Amino acid sequence: MTKHIFVTGGVISSLGKGITAASVAMLLRNRGYRVRMQKLDPYLNVDPGTMSPYQHGEVYVTDDGAETDLDLGHYERFAGITCQKSSNYTTGRIYSTVINRERQGGYLGGTVQVIPHITNEIKAAISSLDADDVDIAITEIGGTAGDIESLPFLEAIRQYKVEAGPQNVLFMHLTYVPYIKAAGEMKTKPSQQSVGILRGIGIIPDMLVCRCEKHMAEEHLEKLSLFCNVHKDMVIEEKDVANNVYEVPVDLANQKVDAKVLQFLGLPERTLDISDWEQMLKKAIEPQSGTVEIAVVGKYMSLQDAYKSIYEALIHSGIANDVKVKVRRVEAEDMEKEGAAKFLEGVDGILVPGGFGDRGVDGKIEAVKYARENKIPFLGICLGMQCVVIEFARNVCKLTDANSAEFDAATKNNVIDLMEDQKSITAKGGTMRLGSYPCTLKEGTNSAKAYGEIDIAERHRHRYEFNSKFADVLQENGLTISGTSPDGGLVEIVEIEDHPWFTACQYHPEFKSTPLKANPLFRDFVKASLDNKK
Repeated sequence: MTKHIFVTGGVISSLGKGITAASVAMLLRNRGYRVRMQKLDPYLNVDPGTMSPYQHGEVYVTDDGAETDLDLGHYERFAGITCQKSSNYTTGRIYSTVINRERQGGYLGGTVQVIPHITNEIKAAISSLDADDVDIAITEIGGTAGDIESLPFLEAIRQYKVEAGPQNVLFMHLTYVPYIKAAGEMKTKPSQQSVGILRGIGIIPDMLVCRCEKHMAEEHLEKLSLFCNVHKDMVIEEKDVANNVYEVPVDLANQKVDAKVLQFLGLPERTLDISDWEQMLKKAIEPQSGTVEIAVVGKYMSLQDAYKSIYEALIHSGIANDVKVKVRRVEAEDMEKEGAAKFLEGVDGILVPGGFGDRGVDGKIEAVKYARENKIPFLGICLGMQCVVIEFARNVCKLTDANSAEFDAATKNNVIDLMEDQKSITAKGGTMRLGSYPCTLKEGTNSAKAYGEIDIAERHRHRYEFNSKFADVLQENGLTISGTSPDGGLVEIVEIEDHPWFTACQYHPEFKSTPLKANPLFRDFVKASLDNKK
């Protein structure tokens, strides 16, 4: 029988439930257990695909084409777990399923209610992780205890433990123990109240993980144990790490969190080996090759999480090259007003990530031009690749009105055009080219050298694509098509020949990058940037 861990949060949001859950999963996997993960989100959107990056952060894409919460990126990066559609359910998705079933007469005339129909559907979503090859399933509940929209999920996991049996389910509650600087002391009351809310619902945490800025004293552990009805040995300190978020699993391992979880679930402890992770951390914290500065020119720079996987992939690539990557965040719209040189002078590499809509595109195109003309290593991703094609067509091929049909439907030189199978689609959610697709690389190119093989697969999220009608004129002027779909119909990667390292791809390589194995394109881009600095 698959054992289940449910991770809830209290007091405030953004405590790091996803990182904590992913860290526990990583430790359990390194003890030889087969683990799957899942996020249940309380918002009414069916998925985050139509949500603004300013509100939600990036949309993470799985191999099977699900647009999901960014916490799934933590799951894959920390635990090495491949997530899928069953790894993310929202209130909108749950209710849509129930309502559609009701419209088809699936409830035989019965009154459809939150309990039992919605909670049963939530439990079915949780059970979708159960399989013969899964020992432990970890489910993170979005939001915080006390949020009205989270109540059906909390009720569902309460029922789940009753039905599965106490030794088959562990409730892990992540809470906050603030340090009041003026008083010079830590306060446990917010955590007590958070647990009180859960107990009022019928959930008693089995493990309490306490986020804090300073080390907790023995008296704090005892007080939390007494008033939260949690055994003192199961009250865990999760102090802010000093250098790198990838220290969290090691910190939890030092407190034997994974061993305590296994003991509670009645599973053998087995041996833990995280030597490769510790070796990676040493390189991340104490790189031997100095610092390299990369400019990221984007549209959503005011929110860190909008390009979360991009920043993480740069960190991974720094580790792979034994160098610290310093990111210079540049708002594309600012570049439109004041020029590229002011914002990009002195950087060792330039990266232009994805995005939607025409806002800031001219600034991105300026960044492309600056990198091309000044021989600065460059990596373009999704819209960044499209900006490369537009800039090259305008300034090298002299197609002065070259543009994307997304930004100018009337242009005759639509070097970027809507994909043919997208032209009849009007719905927005879940209708793009999504998920993993194969790509064939051209031998001798930057891309082929990076991957070390010709046949690869990467994840996509786009509607617009390189217009193959312009392939000849672009190639004649020095743009190399270095990667296509296996049938040659879709252009996936372009490069510039007369340049130290200039590569742009339509897909999102950042989604498959991990701290133990950086994505090849990111890795070689950072290496080229380091060589440029030297």
